Amino acid sequence: MKKKLALLLVAAMTVSSLVACGNSEAPAEEAAAPAEEAPAEEEAAPAEEAPAEEEAAPAADGEVVTVGFAQVGHESDWRAANTKNYQDTFSAENGYELSFVDCDNDHAVQIETVRGFIEQELDYICIAPIQSAGWDTVLQEAQDAGIPVLIVDRAVDAADTLYTTALGCDMVAEGEAAGNWLAEYLDGADANILVIEGSVGASATLGRTEGFNNIVAQNSNWKVLDSQSGDFTQAGGQEVMESFIKTYGAGNFNVVVCQNDNEAYGAMDAMDAAGITYGVDGDVQIISFDATHDGLQYTLDGKITCNVECNPLQAGFAEEVIKKLEAGEEVDKWTLVEDQAFVAPGIESQYAVTMSQEVLDGRAY
Repeated sequence: MKKKLALLLVAAMTVSSLVACGNSEAPAEEAAAPAEEAPAEEEAAPAEEAPAEEEAAPAADGEVVTVGFAQVGHESDWRAANTKNYQDTFSAENGYELSFVDCDNDHAVQIETVRGFIEQELDYICIAPIQSAGWDTVLQEAQDAGIPVLIVDRAVDAADTLYTTALGCDMVAEGEAAGNWLAEYLDGADANILVIEGSVGASATLGRTEGFNNIVAQNSNWKVLDSQSGDFTQAGGQEVMESFIKTYGAGNFNVVVCQNDNEAYGAMDAMDAAGITYGVDGDVQIISFDATHDGLQYTLDGKITCNVECNPLQAGFAEEVIKKLEAGEEVDKWTLVEDQAFVAPGIESQYAVTMSQEVLDGRAY
């Protein structure tokens, strides 16, 4: 495999403080491509059939470009959409050989997966970090091997000199968007808030929490009663919400913030069982994140009042980086994947798009 030592000399832009996103309840077999589907090099089109100018074959010499992707897992609908996007983008038809590993939310497994990619001498490595800490050593190993590393979706607590680029959503901005919408919606009314956080140590959890708390601090009549991790899963969201209901009782909270859609589904299950009404016509307003298809359907139905997007279709941004590196071009240190927020029908907001069937039908995920 060709190595690209020179490609590590990339342009340095200040890294934004945040990379993001939630996760998926989709079964593991939907998220992880079977090993036999990975195309072998001999299946790639000969160089004379794939001239450099054709976008379908990014390698300048017509060779297959090998990419390793260490994915978080399969904990949420968002994660399933993100995985499929990478598998569709880095396909044999597009001139790639993708080595995909579902790390099942295990940080140690993810570190060893990256080491495996280094040993295989892959051309590029993409990492969606399960945890933000603990990456310095293996990133140095990849750098020593001359393999460009793309940190995708989430962030790492490591010097930006240890990886080539990072891309993803702004998690702090997502949290602030949720808080700003809530302040607009409540228009001075009190808020007693329960928060179901994502996985402990994930940059999406840290960023969304920080951003939302920035707005809480600006509203003296808001109180966060409790904040616990639901691990970005529906079961986790339900378990935490059941505990909240036992502790605080119905009628003592009026806002539930869930840091992804799957947690929101679990929270709704728990409130249904307890006879607590929610949504635009209920006693409790639900704020969610990710804006998956099902999450936006609940928003359209008025059950989730506000849903802040985290766009899972990020593979195209990663591919653009790889194409530039293949061409010997410099790349930015940070690429922002932009988001928007959505609110239930009948609500007008300067911070969000009002949901409609047309908006839902136009969604790609």
